[in-house]
Amino acid sequence: MSFRDHFSAVASHYAAARPEYPDALFEALAEAAPRGARVWEPGCGSGQATRGLAARFAHVHATDPSAQQIARHWARQGAGNVTLAVEPGERTALADGAVGLVAVAQALHWFDLDAFIAECARVLAPGGVLAAWGYADFVAPQGMEDAVAVFRADIEPDWPPERALVDAHYAGFAWPFAALPAPTLEMSADWPLERLLGYLSSMSAVARHRERTGCGAVAAHADALAAAWGDPHTTRTIRWPLFLHLRRKSG
Repeated sequence: MSFRDHFSAVASHYAAARPEYPDALFEALAEAAPRGARVWEPGCGSGQATRGLAARFAHVHATDPSAQQIARHWARQGAGNVTLAVEPGERTALADGAVGLVAVAQALHWFDLDAFIAECARVLAPGGVLAAWGYADFVAPQGMEDAVAVFRADIEPDWPPERALVDAHYAGFAWPFAALPAPTLEMSADWPLERLLGYLSSMSAVARHRERTGCGAVAAHADALAAAWGDPHTTRTIRWPLFLHLRRKSG
């Protein structure tokens, strides 16, 4: 099955630069999902969410259609309750009713939604939970608003159309199963300037911008971002509002 591959070209940046999800997110999943659940994590990337899932659930089957992402997954260093596979989000080798939780981190907008929902219905056991979450753009630290806005304007034409689904927090999706209450969450990280620039380099729009123009957007704006940041070794708090959808399959 073909897939819209926006991240293989930046897989190394993605693995090194993406922020960690908060413990509160995984605690919410552990409260919603059946105790001792096995998990399918489609669109796992390089494992930003897998670590938190593996710490709370019996087993995680983490899949991604990008072999480059799976090659950089943290579990390749050894995680006894994680299996990895190069599989699309619309199809997995898991058996019918095999999992109690399907957990999709910042990836649902890349899937063929109808095919994915049908696969969720197949692999989720009765009473199992579909959890899908994501985050839009970060909140610019104080004093950096103008420099960040100019950078964003430069790459705006290069975002894939699916980005709008993230900005809308998946509003209007034809969700299956019954809705469960979900907490309001936030992701944050205390980074030096170099780490922020690495994060910006991991964006799919930055890769597409280079393909379109031949220019590196991060390098082009690095001086302005650095001037707004101040001492590059000083850490500043970067924040991303998180959204979470929880749906339970009927028993």
